[in-house]
Amino acid sequence: MAETALVTGAAGFIGRWVTKELLDRGYRVHGYDDFSGGSRENVAAFADDPDFTIVEGDIRDADRVAAQFDDVDICLHLAAEIDVHESLNDPGSHFETNVVGTQHVLEACRQTDTRLTLVGTCMVYDVADADGGIDEGHPVDPASPYAGTKLAGEDIAMSYYHGYDLPVTVLRPFNTYGPFQKASNAGGVVSIFTKRDLAGETLKIYGDGTQTRDLMYATDCARFIVEASTSDDAVGEVINAGTGEDVSINKLAELIATGDTGIEHVEHHHPQSEIDRLRCDPTKAHELLGWEPTVSLEEGVDRLRTWMCEKEI
Repeated sequence: MAETALVTGAAGFIGRWVTKELLDRGYRVHGYDDFSGGSRENVAAFADDPDFTIVEGDIRDADRVAAQFDDVDICLHLAAEIDVHESLNDPGSHFETNVVGTQHVLEACRQTDTRLTLVGTCMVYDVADADGGIDEGHPVDPASPYAGTKLAGEDIAMSYYHGYDLPVTVLRPFNTYGPFQKASNAGGVVSIFTKRDLAGETLKIYGDGTQTRDLMYATDCARFIVEASTSDDAVGEVINAGTGEDVSINKLAELIATGDTGIEHVEHHHPQSEIDRLRCDPTKAHELLGWEPTVSLEEGVDRLRTWMCEKEI
């Protein structure tokens, strides 16, 4: 009988791709999502798959979370509040979801002895220097309540590993983009720029645009998460994933802009939350999991543009 994976945040952007990767590998997938950030449209392609089910629910509801763990082999926890700017305006909601909600998931895993993968974020890291990428030993220095609550969730998860011997893996994927990502302020810069270019609107860059990001395509990210979730070597580990290359927001805008699309620099809403340089050192993911990204930035942008055109986004 196929193993069952519980995916919290299954209807979100990355959760959707993780769900697809698991189904493609023969897992039964039980999704859990409150649809505040994700949508049923994101998982509509799986609606007729007998190996997929999804339940509407909030991870802040401990009893409802616990009820999802019948006959579950692994839990991939992606449900989270992820808006950096909104976290500065409303830090309480991020704390309740990313810290309290994560503890509810952990406790359900402990009661059922279920392996947990916690999907974190690269935004917990301090600024990198110009010569190397960020590895898992790099100092952390969260610059927003979003990053702070995600780091707190990681610490609680690792306390369950050390204190209860619960099989836990913490993952820190770098900036991920691709189809099904929101193209609003809460979404990613690649999706926002691509949507604006298709609409003939000016691409707006916060600040001077010299800040850099390591941009990883959605299918590469999903494959990393599933590989780590099914590897015994990943238990008790914190693992980064990215391409190992970073690009400035200025260069990214030039790559995406077509025709007469303009590029404009605007004042940053929350400059204190900005990280100047994000570049992953993916060595550990390669050595531990045999994982490597396969989609270049140029190819990924082209795939996203094609999908947006087909969806008329």
